[in-house]
Amino acid sequence: MPDTLPILPTISTSFIVLSAVFVAVGWYLIRQKRVQDHQKMMMFAAIFAVLFFIIYASRTIFVGNTAFGGPDNIKIYYTIFLVFHVTLATVGAVLGIIMLVTGFKDNLERHRKLGPTTSLIWFFTAITGVAVYLLLYVIYHGGETTSVIKAILGF
Repeated sequence: MPDTLPILPTISTSFIVLSAVFVAVGWYLIRQKRVQDHQKMMMFAAIFAVLFFIIYASRTIFVGNTAFGGPDNIKIYYTIFLVFHVTLATVGAVLGIIMLVTGFKDNLERHRKLGPTTSLIWFFTAITGVAVYLLLYVIYHGGETTSVIKAILGF
């Protein structure tokens, strides 16, 4: 394990975990018919997701991304896992925005229909995001910090 962990990835990963925790609490609260409390928790979830995105995008633009620093024989598995995570995150973010819009516009039929699926995707996004963080910074020493394309595809 590295002596120190990088501050921005640690903070951004923490934010996405907090977002998922707030989604879980919000899901529980709506099951209890506590609508206003549910709305508050989901707003906190959205705020932490946006904070994650701001840090992640800023770091990507201004610093770059960290390439996988683990053994070459598992790099392909890490890459497949990373693509899976990025796909989940993208779908989860789009669905999250749809959930916020349908909630604010009181389109509760669509909101209720998409809510459980959106929440599950968000939980898997958070879990796989933590796994990516652990693989990049805790289990293995991160590789070179470089552009997204080079970090993901290796060229």
